[in-house]
Amino acid sequence: MSDKENVMGVALSIVMIAVGAILRFAVSVTTTGFNLHTIGLILIILGAVSLLISIVFWSSWGGFGGGAGGGYRRQRRVTQDGAGGFVEEEQTNIPA
Repeated sequence: MSDKENVMGVALSIVMIAVGAILRFAVSVTTTGFNLHTIGLILIILGAVSLLISIVFWSSWGGFGGGAGGGYRRQRRVTQDGAGGFVEEEQTNIPA
């Protein structure tokens, strides 16, 4: 799973918690057939579980500084050559 997908998972979890909290604590509408407060509580619980799962697997998905499956790292260095020009060095590390 890529870093972008992991960040989206964390963001979606936080949004679910926020929407659930709004439904649970800030909405005072009564409805027939379903309870908004219960739906809010369910969203809070699902968002919290999803957030915990994302945090637990963060390092295996990449996270900060790369993890087990981490992709590749590219490093570029530009230095002066002393004669008014520049020398570029590029190094790419691809894990085996």
